[in-house]
Amino acid sequence: MDLRRRLLGYLGALLTGLFLMALLINLYSLRSDINAELAASERLAKILLDASSLDQQHPPESANARLRALIDAAPLRHLRISVDRPESQQSTDATLTQLASLLGITAPTHQVERVTLGHQTLYITPNPASEIEERLGDTVRLCITLLLFSGATLLVAWWSAHRALAPVRDLEAGLQRLADGESDAALPRFDLREFKRIAGSIDQLASALNTSRAAQKQLSRKLIEVQEEERRTLARELHDETGQTLTAIGVTAAFLERNAQTLDSQKIVECAQELRRDVRTNGEQLRTMLKRLRPHGLDSGGLGSALRELIAGWQQREASIDFHLEIPAGLPILEEKQALVLYRVVQEGLTNVVRHSEARNCVVRIVLEARMLHVQIDDDGKGLPTAGKIRRGGLLGMEERLEMVGGKLEMQPGQPSGLQLRIVLPLSPKQGETDDSRHSG
Repeated sequence: MDLRRRLLGYLGALLTGLFLMALLINLYSLRSDINAELAASERLAKILLDASSLDQQHPPESANARLRALIDAAPLRHLRISVDRPESQQSTDATLTQLASLLGITAPTHQVERVTLGHQTLYITPNPASEIEERLGDTVRLCITLLLFSGATLLVAWWSAHRALAPVRDLEAGLQRLADGESDAALPRFDLREFKRIAGSIDQLASALNTSRAAQKQLSRKLIEVQEEERRTLARELHDETGQTLTAIGVTAAFLERNAQTLDSQKIVECAQELRRDVRTNGEQLRTMLKRLRPHGLDSGGLGSALRELIAGWQQREASIDFHLEIPAGLPILEEKQALVLYRVVQEGLTNVVRHSEARNCVVRIVLEARMLHVQIDDDGKGLPTAGKIRRGGLLGMEERLEMVGGKLEMQPGQPSGLQLRIVLPLSPKQGETDDSRHSG
């Protein structure tokens, strides 16, 4: 059952009950009116019969008194009967006229009818007050019925909504559990179809959230591993290369210090040349390390040069793979953050090609289209694994980096083999183009 049918069921039951209640009230009112009309007719017949028979049994004065008492004891409906000619009728008519005027009703002019029964004379006048009282009573009953109807409708509507929307509190509690870091929303079983769908969506959200959290943890572990690997590599290079160069510089300087008085000029020149060579070697080692840590010139439009140096470095280290770079005649000057992200993503993509693809060829292609920078990395290796998670480690890190600058990463199998990575990076309208990058390969 869905929420609409349940609410319609509640309201339908309420309306049926109120209709029956209104019907009973109207039937009760109808019965009361009929009984009152019958009783008034009986009293009128009795007054008329008694008026014709009292003058035969009692003296005139006694008969008038008894008839007056009989009329006062049995009020009639719609008519007024009196033994004496009515004198207060004018004030009564004025009151009725005022009430009729207030209700927008034209009050009828009352005419006194004189009826003689034997020696008794009766004066009969219309009595609209009884009809007004009757209608007012019906109006009051109708208003009470409407008030009960409205109050019951509001109460049942509130109760129905409160009962029908009670599962919302369970859904809210489930979402709060997910927000608190729990892996499961722990939602109960719902009867209504709408809440079943919402619960299913929340369960899917919980599953996606768990996957995202697991990927985040994996990325964090990978980041720590990469940091530690970079530190080990940097420490090894500092020890093996820079340390040895500094040691050689120290040995040469110590030799000069000990033998400066006895060395001839030619020997001093040779020592100076060795020091200069070692210092130059140390400077080159330092520049190489700095480039690996952070490419120089990305903030001044040197992305093309940095990518060329990156490709050349990989080509020197991995001669078994033929690297090729295609850059348009002009690359836009990216923001420093965008340029660094793009450089790191290409760097990670080439690292994956070298480590995992077993490829023979790798092409990095950059195209500028409609304020969008498209970067494509193609290789002819073995492609993605057929089992297990596809986005792991490096690929997940690439996606995270691109999301920070509004970019996205797409993957698809290469033709005829290998893997194709597509990187899309949006450019702002203010980012222009430079002509310092030329097509190379």
